Amino acid sequence: MSRSVGDGVPEDQTSLLSVQSVTPAPDTVTKLVRRLRALTLKLLPVEVDPEVLKEPTSRVITLGVINAYIAAAGDFVEALPYCLLRARREFMWEANHNPADYGENFGRAVACEVLARKIIHQAPSDRLKSIMSTRFQIKESDGDVSEMTSALELAIDSHCTIFLSSSEAQDVINALWCGQWVQQNKPGHDIDYIEFEKHRSHTLWGHLEPTRLSVPRYQNIFRILIWFFFLLAYSQAVREPLDRLDPHHPFLDAWEYTLYFMAFAFTLEDVHKIYKLLRFVTWRAFGFWNVVAAMTDALLMTAFVLRISGLLATGDQPSASLRLRSFQTLSFDFTELITVFDGYKYVGMMQICVARMLQESGIFFALLSVLGLGFAQGLYALDMADGQIDSASSVVNVMIQSLLQAPDFGKFDVSTMGLTLYYLWTAITVIILLNVLISLFSSAYDDASAFIASPVVEDAEAEFLAFFAGKTVGMIRAPDEFLYPAPFNMIELLFIAPFECVCLSSQMLQAYAAYNRFVMRVVFIVPLTVIALYESANRSNNRWVQEWFGPEDNGDDSDPRHQDPEVSAVDAEQGHEISRVKFEELVKGFPNTMQSSEATILQEIRVLHDRIDVLMKKLDEKSG
Repeated sequence: MSRSVGDGVPEDQTSLLSVQSVTPAPDTVTKLVRRLRALTLKLLPVEVDPEVLKEPTSRVITLGVINAYIAAAGDFVEALPYCLLRARREFMWEANHNPADYGENFGRAVACEVLARKIIHQAPSDRLKSIMSTRFQIKESDGDVSEMTSALELAIDSHCTIFLSSSEAQDVINALWCGQWVQQNKPGHDIDYIEFEKHRSHTLWGHLEPTRLSVPRYQNIFRILIWFFFLLAYSQAVREPLDRLDPHHPFLDAWEYTLYFMAFAFTLEDVHKIYKLLRFVTWRAFGFWNVVAAMTDALLMTAFVLRISGLLATGDQPSASLRLRSFQTLSFDFTELITVFDGYKYVGMMQICVARMLQESGIFFALLSVLGLGFAQGLYALDMADGQIDSASSVVNVMIQSLLQAPDFGKFDVSTMGLTLYYLWTAITVIILLNVLISLFSSAYDDASAFIASPVVEDAEAEFLAFFAGKTVGMIRAPDEFLYPAPFNMIELLFIAPFECVCLSSQMLQAYAAYNRFVMRVVFIVPLTVIALYESANRSNNRWVQEWFGPEDNGDDSDPRHQDPEVSAVDAEQGHEISRVKFEELVKGFPNTMQSSEATILQEIRVLHDRIDVLMKKLDEKSG
């Protein structure tokens, strides 16, 4: 990155190499964020269209502006993307809490995110890991120090689609997803991304490493296989009342044992993940599907408690009732199966659509709840007017039937006022509120998933890339060097975790790590062997393997040999030549796409102005 702040093209756009890697104190980071906010307020004192800021050749965020922000960071250039994303979060908070200045603050937030993306684009590849993974802290308004987060984690927590959809951010995400880079936990809850290949030999034994199971891609495949088995156990368990001749049998069958054992393991894994995220990360790492997972675990545990209560209950009637409620509760437990394939583009996009629709429906359900309480109170009061009171649930039931377009007008036909009130409730919900809900759902679906039909829809691809980044980093964010996916986490709970409490010295920690590796190699020998075979074969020098698994190598496009290639000997003998016109001559007529058309015109006007000044001086000299 260049220290120049001029409007022209910087002489050296990658001088980050000359800047020493420095981790600033929280107070210093806070002051840098304040300085960047002041710069942004000067850059955008009025409202600017966010689309103008997002343009690759924006007339607002020019090379001169980018260089000014780089120079503003001083010796802490590597903290600049993090500080810009932190300033972006603050501007978004101000936009959401000050509607009068929403446009101005939203534009400033977009500008900070665009600047962070362009600064990352200028960073050299060997510094990218450090810039994206180094965790920083700031001083909050109450004097406390914030949680430690990196630029990549902050972008995910803040849903920065512009930053996360950049090629540099996706290079980091894909390297983490495939296991080319692995997260290394450092003292003080800090992390670093290191290359796995530099420390291993390309042999089968070199890749037979238990920690490879924590690679997000392999985690995802392994969990898909586990969930297929869980689906089989679930399908068989819910069929149990039909398969048993005796409906009051006092025992659990094998499928129920399998189902509830796996359910307990999944619940334990989710609770452990929540504890790790709250302790080492932040509550902002939780998303919509974490809530879905918690609800699924709660349903499974509720079904298990009801089933055991039915087995322990005395008497046929209570036992049968509890047993029936257990299987009724179990029948609702299917939601988390949706999240198994969310790593694939179209399934993940459908999840984004569902989450967006539920968020958009908040307006509908808020208004519905207020109207529902008012109408329910009125209808219940009319029901009590004749001195005969039906159950309150019957009033709620007919109101829900009306909402679902199956009203029961016979319930209130004895009362003209009651029937009129019920007519009003039906008209408002069916004609007005449901149409509002449909329009909200349609808008959310168009915004989130229209690219499935048309890949050029704006921001749709960025939404999925941000979602995929969150999924990838979420798998490795909580510090856990030796990962035991559910239901194998029960092995860790019984045979591994008790020894972790007594590891007080470095020798004991090494012994604990060796014990972990031994247990994992025994338990996960099959998946680890498959991973080792795949990685060792995919990174071998075998031509057949490279043709099947490796990408097509077309060489470096910037190689001078590709710019001015020489023809083969046969064609050269005949006098034929490709590079009759040199590459440099060919590109002289190309427009400068690094800057906007307005900037190009202004630059040409400046050149013309300088020439006129020279001409006028010569004329003055001759006339004098």
